[in-house]
Amino acid sequence: MIYVIATTQMKSEGRDAFIAGHKECIAETRKEKGCLSYEGHISIHDPNVYVVVERWETRDDLNAHARAAHMKKWRDYSTPLKTSTVIEIISDGKVEKF
Repeated sequence: MIYVIATTQMKSEGRDAFIAGHKECIAETRKEKGCLSYEGHISIHDPNVYVVVERWETRDDLNAHARAAHMKKWRDYSTPLKTSTVIEIISDGKVEKF
């Protein structure tokens, strides 16, 4: 099983648009092969930090997710609404950070 934690610093002026736009991404991602869970959360410590927690059956499923058309659309939409994203992929007892 693969776990992913993606933490995004949203621009305060783009926060509402970012969160609203991510709802479509969530709905499409949950339909993907190998997606066990995919949830977006606002940080309890900072209202401009958004955390996505994902679980995937295999790394191949996660890689296919990264190439999905709706993810390209999401990246294009969300880029001007954020300042940074850190992605951590957890599998086989190791953590990869991007």
